[in-house]
Amino acid sequence: MLSRRALLQGAGAMAVAGAFPALAPNPAGAAPLARVRELGTLRVAVYRDNRPWSWEKDGKLVGIDVDLAKALASKLNLRADVAQITADESVDDDLRNAVWKGGLLGFMPADIMLHIPFDRTFAARNDQVAIIAPYYRETFQFAGRHDDIDCDAPPVQWKGKRLAAELDSIPDFYLIGAFGGALSKDVTHYMSGAEAVNAMIDGKADGVLASRAQIEAVLHERGAGGVARRKMPLPAFTSAGWDIGLAVKENSRTLGDAIEEIMSGMVSSGEMQALFAAHGVTYMAPVAAG
Repeated sequence: MLSRRALLQGAGAMAVAGAFPALAPNPAGAAPLARVRELGTLRVAVYRDNRPWSWEKDGKLVGIDVDLAKALASKLNLRADVAQITADESVDDDLRNAVWKGGLLGFMPADIMLHIPFDRTFAARNDQVAIIAPYYRETFQFAGRHDDIDCDAPPVQWKGKRLAAELDSIPDFYLIGAFGGALSKDVTHYMSGAEAVNAMIDGKADGVLASRAQIEAVLHERGAGGVARRKMPLPAFTSAGWDIGLAVKENSRTLGDAIEEIMSGMVSSGEMQALFAAHGVTYMAPVAAG
């Protein structure tokens, strides 16, 4: 069973594999559009400590997914109730805890959950939910300080440079394992991609491999200059990127249809792009949307 980190750090469609036992759905917990309107609140689950998508800053929940949750609720004329969920052993577990059943510690199921891998194989085995509305295409990127490292050089030339990556992430596995492990002794591990990017900005690392959203958001927040970003693909890098979408309960399709229509309109009007830009992140249309 894949961990949430493996999926959200770029495993994407190719890494989502295998079959899992079917779990009995819980129709009574569903909240179709009419019921959500009756209650007056759209409850949205987001991941805890998932910067730049959802994290706490100065005691306030912020991030791209938090802003998107509030926008969706507003367009439905509802109040937004944005709830954080701590990642479990797998995204399958997260969907069970956050959407269709509820957590063992009393987490009340949400109407929708953001930042779910949009992949048909993964969706097929999670038939208690509908995974819909892909809203972003995430990829990885290498960035470094102009004077310290050539970002566009063959990676083996980074030997002896200080490299930063999130612990146990796809970037980490690539840097320590590629090219016969030539770079493994040069990698410093951080608890998140954002921390790794900050380390590079602060001069504790010469280069960093992280998601493009993490790099762009931290550079934006820090107002950092003098940073170069690799323009070409990394050789032998297995992840070409992955789409992210959202999940609703399987018997809440009316809510899902309304959400899809709203998000499509936000892209057409430029509102979605502006929402991302407010966090310094360039909006990338998901491949599935094409």
